Amino acid sequence: MPDDSTRSKTNAKTSAKTAAPAKPLRRCPICNRPAAEASRPFCSPRCRDVDLNRWLSGSYVIPATEGDEDDVE
Repeated sequence: MPDDSTRSKTNAKTSAKTAAPAKPLRRCPICNRPAAEASRPFCSPRCRDVDLNRWLSGSYVIPATEGDEDDVE
């Protein structure tokens, strides 16, 4: 019969295998605070609006060269 120290080691190994992996904490891309579920991936409606404003004002731009235009005929 196994002694108590062997039993506790076995239980620790078993519980470590069955524990669900921790979900990594997402951070807000604007202020780096933890993201809120309601405003995901942002932490608040304010940060969500800041990001939208950056897109609409042209702060986020994908650089292109003059030879990249596909619509030229």
